Amino acid sequence: MILNLTPHSIRLYSWDREEGSDDLEPHLRAVYEPEPTPSRLATIELGPDGSGAELVEFGHAQDLPPKRDGYRYIVSLVVALALADRRSDLLVPYHEVRNASGTVIGCRALAQPA
Repeated sequence: MILNLTPHSIRLYSWDREEGSDDLEPHLRAVYEPEPTPSRLATIELGPDGSGAELVEFGHAQDLPPKRDGYRYIVSLVVALALADRRSDLLVPYHEVRNASGTVIGCRALAQPA
């Protein structure tokens, strides 16, 4: 089972869909609707660094369920990269699909960051 832990729907299109086309439905393979609570990468503000920039610690995933047999989770790339060495159940949208106006409307695959 694949659960979508991003805040938006993930549309998965076939590889033969023409790039820049507005003809969507014949090539749509699956739609993963978002779960109620998305997983995000938490930040901890450490204060100013003396030059005007803020020091921020990244890397703590919030609202990410524990690993479960038979489950994979679609997450943002930053969440997946932060946990790539610890979690093999995280997927990200891969090979963006754009419509005629250039807006990203989906992807052709889901990938597991290594």
